[in-house]
Amino acid sequence: MSIDIIGPEAEGLLDWIILTEAFEAGHRLPRAEVADTFLYRGEDTLLTRSAWISGLGIAVKSATIMPGNPEAGLPMVNGAVNLLSDRTGMLEALVDFKLLTKWKTAGDSLLAARLLARPDAREILICGAGHVAASMIEAYRAAFPQARFTIWNRTHLTAEALAARTGARAEADLEAAVRGAEIIACTTMASQPYIRGEWLRPGTHLDLIGAYRPDMREVDDETLRRARIFCDSRVTTIKHIGEFKDPLARGVILEADIIADYYDIHAGTFARRSDNEITLSKNGGGAHLDLICAQYILQTWRISRA
Repeated sequence: MSIDIIGPEAEGLLDWIILTEAFEAGHRLPRAEVADTFLYRGEDTLLTRSAWISGLGIAVKSATIMPGNPEAGLPMVNGAVNLLSDRTGMLEALVDFKLLTKWKTAGDSLLAARLLARPDAREILICGAGHVAASMIEAYRAAFPQARFTIWNRTHLTAEALAARTGARAEADLEAAVRGAEIIACTTMASQPYIRGEWLRPGTHLDLIGAYRPDMREVDDETLRRARIFCDSRVTTIKHIGEFKDPLARGVILEADIIADYYDIHAGTFARRSDNEITLSKNGGGAHLDLICAQYILQTWRISRA
């Protein structure tokens, strides 16, 4: 059995909208069996995510997050992705880690925005100026081609650099940027909230992407109180990520306040109800999303080579 080795050269074959459709289709299949393990050493994290969706396949993704790496000129996030056969369990493909992570992470939040943001939204704020921020600009442009982008980052020079590369505008005043935004993507490594709920205009949609540890948050309690709350996966967010775990522990919100995840899309509950409501979706990832994305990449790759 041949093994497909898929590198960054596959990127030109991929389409953001088709990926979100693949995510929707994957959630029509039997519910994924998923398991995450987290190991910590100070600020460093080893995350292993595994998923099995009957009828689709098996994925195992291991990722290291080393915040000190950039000082040494090394990527902060590294890892490996194995895609295995649903029928035999044999290795089918090795998929480039950075390619998969980029498309899964941004595509995950793009799906939420397509379902929850107002279709006429034009003002998009990106908080953060790293690789995820750049990929979110690329992904949002596929669904909101008329959008204008503003970038805020704690280091303003970094925001200006990303803005210059992407045709966006850098803004140093976070409050002004939030008050003017209709879609907000939070892509930072913050451990303390920096988005304040009192700044949000009616009808805003927030995609929360950055926080991945129990001690990390990007938005304050008031944001959660004002918003209708969603997530990509209850299993991988509620008990693992500070954005939900902390306010749940303090009674700020209840689990019942998390209205839906992607397995509820086809029931019609993962949806905006009015133009004025504030919606919030937490992107916690999940190995089942890695699996769906990896299969989309693999099938697209095979079609191109047929």
